[in-house]
Amino acid sequence: MTRLGFIGLGIMGHGMASNLLFSGNPAMVWNRTPEKAIDLVCDIAASPRDLGEHSDIVMISVANSSAVEEVIFGESGAFQGLREGAVIVDHSTISPSATKDFATRAAQKGVVWLDAPVSGGSEGAVNGTLAIMVGGPAEALETVRPYLETYSKSIVHVGAEAGAGQMVKLMNQILVVLNELAVSEALMLGQAAGIDLATAIAAVEGGAAGSWMLSNRGPQMVARDWRPGFTIDLQQKDLRLVLDAADELGVPLPGAALVFQLYRALQTRGLGQEGNHALVKALEEMAGIEIGT
Repeated sequence: MTRLGFIGLGIMGHGMASNLLFSGNPAMVWNRTPEKAIDLVCDIAASPRDLGEHSDIVMISVANSSAVEEVIFGESGAFQGLREGAVIVDHSTISPSATKDFATRAAQKGVVWLDAPVSGGSEGAVNGTLAIMVGGPAEALETVRPYLETYSKSIVHVGAEAGAGQMVKLMNQILVVLNELAVSEALMLGQAAGIDLATAIAAVEGGAAGSWMLSNRGPQMVARDWRPGFTIDLQQKDLRLVLDAADELGVPLPGAALVFQLYRALQTRGLGQEGNHALVKALEEMAGIEIGT
């Protein structure tokens, strides 16, 4: 039986690991705070290295590039325990250039690296409906696909080169934040005009203006429910990656840069742990009105 390991039980990883286990796939897990695994029926590793020693496939969902490096290549990292032929599936959103470096380092031991960031928010992780964009060898993807399917509805191989998945995820994040800005601006206009916002969303979401963001985050904005499917702080981490990649490639991204600054204003107000749909609060402050009130 293929031995599975899962590292990172945060806002995304917990739901993913839960679905993996619930689907009948025994797995060992590791998290910095072991209590996050208390509701999971699984073995808990003493360290990432311990997990690596007991795994043929290791899935990761952690916060950033440095966290990936630590849990994989650190002194007690999973890489120290992995055998030749193992596969690492990185679901984190990290730097494409760092991903290329990690894949090269892994290959020196005969370990395959798949960069497989996800989209769909915490709801998608819990409901098993994530979209996964995968970079790396296609044959390795087919090996791990049955396990990824336990927490996703869409798995697309976007390129054989390491980092391809991460670059497509950055494209995804541009679309996410500019959709959030569009929803925020539309709701602000409706609020100022005295329109019933819930009715307005119902009227337009089935047409050309419809989007996942409008249907899922629009009602949260109207209800002033700022619980995160993805936090502002995490969104900012991703936008920094977007803007760094754009700088490297010489591509102007004025919309993404604007949203980055709007989120920065919210972070200075201590709102970094609110949902990324709280973007509308930056516009509310400028206009002196609040939606849904």
